[in-house]
Amino acid sequence: MSKVAFIGLGVMGFPMAGHLKTKGGHDVTVYNRTAAKAAAWVEKFGGSSAPTPAQAAENADFIFTCVGNDDDLRSVTTGPEGVFQSMKPGAILIDNTTASAEVARELDAAAKAKGCSFIDAPVSGGQAGAENGVLTVMCGGDEATFATAKPVIDAYARMVGLMGPAGAGQLTKMINQICIAGVVQGLAEGIHFGKRAGLDIEKVVEVISKGAAGSWQMENRHKTMNEGKYDFGFAIDWMRKDLGIVLTEARQNGAKLPLTALVDQFYGDVQAMGGNRWDTSSLLARLEK
Repeated sequence: MSKVAFIGLGVMGFPMAGHLKTKGGHDVTVYNRTAAKAAAWVEKFGGSSAPTPAQAAENADFIFTCVGNDDDLRSVTTGPEGVFQSMKPGAILIDNTTASAEVARELDAAAKAKGCSFIDAPVSGGQAGAENGVLTVMCGGDEATFATAKPVIDAYARMVGLMGPAGAGQLTKMINQICIAGVVQGLAEGIHFGKRAGLDIEKVVEVISKGAAGSWQMENRHKTMNEGKYDFGFAIDWMRKDLGIVLTEARQNGAKLPLTALVDQFYGDVQAMGGNRWDTSSLLARLEK
């Protein structure tokens, strides 16, 4: 059992911190910007809460962060009440936020200056993956730190991989989002085409999902897409944040991402339709408007 702090109890962080307590058996202290959410977590899982990130991180062996974006991440780490104010030497900061590779490298340098270690560890698998403890975790950091942290991360993960030095986890998550964007747009166009052609979408998917066209998105989203229901996954506002990070990185490294840029614009169209909180499969709604 280790002493663990978890900062950020959103739809992902709340169950992830819970797995660290129940499945991992760790002594967990949580912090959330909205204190009521932290109180609800303690009521459900036990453990304790703290009024600031710094107080949550006191004497912790592992500190997890799972917040909104780069600025939120800097606030809870290097800010005046951030975890670096109290982290003990040898502690490991594990960041599950989907953020830029740049901020990951910043935090790695800040951790080393404090005699601590850092791993950027963005996740994939959505709210359901977090709740079921089967997330995919893409890590950046050194091998020794990863070897120490992996058994703790395993509490909420199905797959945990070290992708390279600090920032490599975030870069891998960018690839993840690039691939999802293209697959969801293809699935939306396929369903749209099939409906216009008068086909039974359920019958179509039953067949093509067993062949080369099959995907997680097809298996898990085709039915709700066909029914015009879009409250079952990752919100468009967050996907556009992620794709913004991707496209910024691509401008810096020279990668050509024409499809990703186009799908990002399509998500902007769905936002203009009022679909900010719809899930990413709502690309179909844009085609059917």
